[in-house]
Amino acid sequence: MGCLRNIIRSIILTLAVTGFIAIGGKDWVMPIISGFFNPSQEKMIENAKKVGDFSKESEEFELEKAAGIMGYNAVVAQHKASGQKFFVVDSGKKEILTQQDLQSPDIENKLKDSVKKIKYQSISAEKLTVTKKGTMSSYGQNNVPYVKFDAKVSKLPIGDVTGIIAVVNDKNGKPRTLLSVNEKQKFSQLVAEEFFKNIK
Repeated sequence: MGCLRNIIRSIILTLAVTGFIAIGGKDWVMPIISGFFNPSQEKMIENAKKVGDFSKESEEFELEKAAGIMGYNAVVAQHKASGQKFFVVDSGKKEILTQQDLQSPDIENKLKDSVKKIKYQSISAEKLTVTKKGTMSSYGQNNVPYVKFDAKVSKLPIGDVTGIIAVVNDKNGKPRTLLSVNEKQKFSQLVAEEFFKNIK
């Protein structure tokens, strides 16, 4: 008797779903589902406002995520042509690095300690070497300190990466950690600086 009841319920449910699709229900539901799982760039820019103003970014760049990541508010973006990644992290009271750290002679060890703090799943950076120090523009400021580095990343299809990491305070004095990284041969300093200078 119980088995028959379950079969009847299954048939009714199947007919209800079929009827819903037949009267155009799919066309009504799909945009809602798509908007939830794949928000538009406008929606992403709106969500990213907790971290910064990304509305001036060119179409070369695509925001991929604006959410809580690893316990921080963060925005993840990508340069469409090269695949270069960008991370802008609101580190709040749990500062990852400071501007003073970036200017320290002991920066390599400080970077290694920071990587340990923010290990993402099983990915980790090894053999991290600082290759250059400099300044760039971001959040309306011209002398934002950064360091350029080379590293070997474990448990990813790519091995050797190059990137830059910078620290800047937003207009309210809140620290932001800026990171751009790509495969060693594909990393572009110009692309990184272009992306970061447009954040306000």
